[in-house]
Amino acid sequence: MRLILKTASYGVLHVIVAISVAYALTGNMLIAVGIGLVEPLVQTVVFSVHEWLWERKAVKLAPISHQS
Repeated sequence: MRLILKTASYGVLHVIVAISVAYALTGNMLIAVGIGLVEPLVQTVVFSVHEWLWERKAVKLAPISHQS
């Protein structure tokens, strides 16, 4: 659940930043919204896969405790 909430908040923030940057570069709100929606949606999926892979790797790399 935490990963879903983290990914969603990151996605919203990313959309806002992407639209702002695209508008600053183009001066056209329609183009800025187009760029600002497509790029963050793709990036959000990539981010969640990245986090999932890192979590899987962390579990595999966790040290094995040997009890005496």
